[in-house]
Parts: sequence; C-alpha cells; structure tokens
Amino acid sequence: MNWTWFHKLGSPPHFYRIAGAMIPWFGWPAAVLLFAGLYGGLWLAPPDYQMGDGFRIIYVHVPAAWLSMAAYVALAVSAAVGLIWRMKLAELAARNIAPLGAAFTLLTLVTGSLWGRPMWGTWWEWDARMTSELVLLFLYLGYIALHDAFPERRTGARASAILALVGLVNIPIIHFSVEWWHSLHQGATITKLSAPSIATEMLVPLLVMALGFTAYFTAVVLVRLRVALLESERDTAWVRALGADDV
Repeated sequence: MNWTWFHKLGSPPHFYRIAGAMIPWFGWPAAVLLFAGLYGGLWLAPPDYQMGDGFRIIYVHVPAAWLSMAAYVALAVSAAVGLIWRMKLAELAARNIAPLGAAFTLLTLVTGSLWGRPMWGTWWEWDARMTSELVLLFLYLGYIALHDAFPERRTGARASAILALVGLVNIPIIHFSVEWWHSLHQGATITKLSAPSIATEMLVPLLVMALGFTAYFTAVVLVRLRVALLESERDTAWVRALGADDV
C-alpha cells in the first residue's frame, strides 16, 4: 500500500494549503445547514404530543451530544497517530480538537439540564448517561491540563495521548448507558435497528442540524490548525515565504 498521501498530509506546508482550500467547503455549508435545521426544528416541526414545544431543545442538545463523542474519538485517533508516528501535525490536531470537544460536551450538559427540569422535574440526576457525559468533560479538561503541564511540548503530547486513549472506554459507556442501566434519560430514537421512533418532520431537521454541527466543527478545527501551524512553524522558511507573499 502506498502511504505517500499520508506523509504528504503530515507535511505542515502541504496541510496548510489543503486546509485553507477546504475551510469554505465546510464553513458555508455549515451556515446553510444550521439555518435550515433551526428553521425546520423551531418553526416547521410540530409540537411533541407529550412534551409540547419543550422538545425543540433536541435540535441543539442531540447534535452537541453527537459532536462531544465524535470529537473525542477524533482527538484520540489524532493523539494515537502522534504517539505512534511522532507526527507533529497529529499532535497539534489533538490539542486543537480538545477545547471544541469540551465546549460541545458542556453544551450537551447544559441543554440536557434545561430539558430535564421541565420534563423530569430535576436539573440533574446521577444516572449513567449524565454521569458518563460529565466524565467526558473531565477527560477533555484533563487532556488539556496534562498536555500543557509539561514545558516540553512533545512530552506533554505523548503523556496526554495515553490519557486520551484510556478515556476511549467512556465513549461506548455513554452510548449504551441507557440500555445497560436504569436511566431517566430516554433510549435511542434514531440509531435503532428498527425504524427511528421519531416523526419524519421532526427527524429531518435533527439530521440537518447534526450535519451542520459536524461541518461547523470541521471548519473551526481547520482554522485552528492553520493558526497553530503558523505559530509552531513561525521560524521556518515556508512560513517566512507566506509573510513575504503578503507584503
């Protein structure tokens, strides 16, 4: 198998150019998808027969929850690539994914609490789903703190990568927690072996929002990585050449 593409992608100047070209392809669709999803979810979708209009918070809560887990998997994979192949770009990717993943996890917890108060009569319950999602937030914060605790960047990247890989065990726990343990949290409505137990007019905006969140996340990660590359490679010839081209 030819791994030339993999090594080229790990080249900072090569990735910088590719990322710059890709950002509009994720940024603009993200704006369109988020607008369409919010419009469909907040105005076009009918009220839920049990929760009324209160269910509409799912159009933020569910995509945020999806991204909180997907971002952690992306973080762990990037950290593993950096740990195994000592690829600087992968280490930078993991470090720049972490704050976004933490933000989506916090948004998941806050919106879940706002949803839970009127629906369940409590802001918080120490059930398996909520607790494992809170653990995910601590994993993100722990990764960031451990990464930045070492004066030598590569040492911090390797130490935090081990934590990220160990923390992967929490992802299936979050996903299957409502099936494995008794929980206030409702079970799966979309990712079921049978048909999703949600009306189509409610499901479509939710899927659009999930795509919008994913596109937004990708665009922001690419922007953050370009900035991080410029900072870490500021003394290299290719960055100086970029500055000369802008004069």
